[in-house]
Amino acid sequence: MYSYRTLNLFGLLVCIASLQFAVFYLERVLYLDPCPLCILDRVVLVALGLVFAIALAHNPGPAFSRVYGLLASALSLTGVGLAARHIWLQALPADEVPACGPDLYFMLETLPVLDTIRNILMGSGSCSEIQWTLAGLTLPQQTLLLFVGLLALSVILTLKPRKSYQ
Repeated sequence: MYSYRTLNLFGLLVCIASLQFAVFYLERVLYLDPCPLCILDRVVLVALGLVFAIALAHNPGPAFSRVYGLLASALSLTGVGLAARHIWLQALPADEVPACGPDLYFMLETLPVLDTIRNILMGSGSCSEIQWTLAGLTLPQQTLLLFVGLLALSVILTLKPRKSYQ
């Protein structure tokens, strides 16, 4: 079985690779602009990567390793929820799709943070567009699979029996 540190390194590398794929390939090669929900997915992925990185560097004892695992699990569940919401928006009939609102940067400059998050979660017309698929899966579906995998890793890290400083 893999060590605690190896599993955290794997989680960190998955987060980094996913973000690099999004930024360098999807944005710079395919010229796809991320919608507000995609940006929130990336924020959650960065936070998750930070948890894996801190757990890797800290190499905590048994009790605190569970704290990192639970934090990673909570972030992964947040990502699952965001991706599921995005998939739901893409599945709506055309006449039920929310109207396009202002972009994320405008909302952040003019609205309080909680109102901005509420507006993002409501979705917009740009979130319902299917811009790219791979193996028949849309980007939100791929993101959902990514977060489910990271959730499984987080649960393993939480439940993995650990002696002090393995």
